Amino acid sequence: MVRNTAREIAIHLSYELSFAGKTAEELLDQRLTEASFAALAGEDPIYQEPPGPKQAEYIRRLVRGVDGHGAELDGYIGKYAKGWAFARIPLVASAIMRVAMYEILYMPDIPNGAAINEAVEIAKKYETPETVKFINGILGSFVRQELAE
Repeated sequence: MVRNTAREIAIHLSYELSFAGKTAEELLDQRLTEASFAALAGEDPIYQEPPGPKQAEYIRRLVRGVDGHGAELDGYIGKYAKGWAFARIPLVASAIMRVAMYEILYMPDIPNGAAINEAVEIAKKYETPETVKFINGILGSFVRQELAE
């Protein structure tokens, strides 16, 4: 499994965390199993191969981070979502932005451009072109304004 697939799975789990009624650990323990991947493989090809230890840890780190920093990440999304109430932003789009922002803020080994590009590419699979532009704009503004030195 490559990193962009692991990132997409982390986005799925971050999205699910929004409404699952489970802790991040419960969700991760339930979903990062061979049985869970086998059950989902027919629905989405990214689940055809379970993650190895390195990719599973990457997924866990992202989902835990998004869960632990959710209020902070949502604050940034709200700050840069000019003209949009946070409640109007689709849950998938929010999950995509949360994961990218977490990578940008807390995973210095991942270049900011890579986090944004991957977020945009994943968004193209799930969102309308307008929402993809919205995500790209928010993430770009976030990096330019929050990380300007």
